[in-house]
Amino acid sequence: MGGNSFVVVANRLPVDLDKDGNWQPSPGGLVTALSPVLMQHQGCWVGWPGMPDSDLEPFRTEDGILLHPVSLSQSDYELFYEGFSNATLWPLYHDLIVPPEFHRHWWEAYREVNLKFAEAVSNVSDQGATVWVQDYQLQLVPGILRQIRPDLKIGFFLHIPFPGAELYRQLPWREEIMRGLLGADVIGFHSVDNAKNFLALSEQIAGAAGSHIGQPDELETSGTPSIREITAWVTAPDGRSVGVAAFPISIDSQAVAKLAERPTDLKARLGNKTLILGVDRLDYTKGILQRLLAFEELLASGAISPQDVVFVQIATPSRERIDHYRKTRSEVEAAVGRINGLYGEVGAPVVHYIHRSVSKDILMGYYAAADVMLVTPFKDGMNLVAKEYVACHQDSGALVLSEFAGAAVELTEAYLTNPHDLESIKRQLHAAITDVESDSEDARQRMQLLHAQVMEHDVNLWATSFLNSLEKHR
Repeated sequence: MGGNSFVVVANRLPVDLDKDGNWQPSPGGLVTALSPVLMQHQGCWVGWPGMPDSDLEPFRTEDGILLHPVSLSQSDYELFYEGFSNATLWPLYHDLIVPPEFHRHWWEAYREVNLKFAEAVSNVSDQGATVWVQDYQLQLVPGILRQIRPDLKIGFFLHIPFPGAELYRQLPWREEIMRGLLGADVIGFHSVDNAKNFLALSEQIAGAAGSHIGQPDELETSGTPSIREITAWVTAPDGRSVGVAAFPISIDSQAVAKLAERPTDLKARLGNKTLILGVDRLDYTKGILQRLLAFEELLASGAISPQDVVFVQIATPSRERIDHYRKTRSEVEAAVGRINGLYGEVGAPVVHYIHRSVSKDILMGYYAAADVMLVTPFKDGMNLVAKEYVACHQDSGALVLSEFAGAAVELTEAYLTNPHDLESIKRQLHAAITDVESDSEDARQRMQLLHAQVMEHDVNLWATSFLNSLEKHR
């Protein structure tokens, strides 16, 4: 056996190769959430290193985490990742914001790459090891592992939304993916609604998957109100009981708050104006264009003044070879140029647009300096950016948050908005700006409650809740 009693498997390793040939921690919510867990357990992370046709030996990070690279070809990357994962599953799981594409050769690549990941996990896992499979790219891995390594304790967590059954049933390979997921001992989602969607789908395709479940209204609720763990039992095709539960993911709250204590001169460099901040991957699900349009209309109406406010949008490059992502970038950058052309001055743009990755230290400075955080996804599994901002602010600032982000279930004191409705974004953004500029008691109380929630319910609670449920179930 491979000698590792705790194994995390995800599409990507938690590191990127920089221009100097050194491995650096990757940005992104999944890495942020899981790195502390791996350090605590001294575990092994199985994943792709981010370079097609690479053949790397296992190595350790500076923190001592063992990384086991999985080699993917350029064809694997194009068909499995860009194709099935991000042009089929991603739009389907995000409520068809753009139409998903269904291609058999993409599916075949997805199946083969999942087999490759499962074999790698089998090779590194000790007898009876705990394996935690992450996210939508690897939904077949639990089922494959169950066949080749029945001794393993297998958990699966989905980091994006799980759609309603009426949407999911469009997928030609729905039964195969359901069987893959049901290879796990425990399946975790961010929210009760996502878990109920999965349960409803399981029931509808019971004949194909060979499963039987309890009705959603039979689910038991346990844990604190903000953890909202629900537990149901699905009978898998092999007769095992599979646990289904909701575990809202979070961040390393203490570490984020500590980084935000460092002094920054960002506000002064921006003229000490009210600073509105957006931080996202440049993805069509994130609603970046809609927030820019709402900001533009507030400027046009005179509700806010370019002399008083400034908007910084960090948009990290993402999946730029996919058509819908290129279209999103074009629309966003056109809006930035138009707004600055109408309302900016020489040396004083009203929108500062950054289209590149930003280091964690610098990003924390942006969070700490921002008066208003604008998070407006059309659909999001959780959105850890919202939680990172809140961790950086004990009693100041304001969070404008889409009601369709998973975080909205917990961060109820935010200025919640409907990102499909420009008037809703304008109304909540203007209210947040007004409350912050007037230093209102209501705004302070909102942030105090949000901050307390995020500090108490951190990534360790998320991971412990899931792993305890997995251990108890087995």
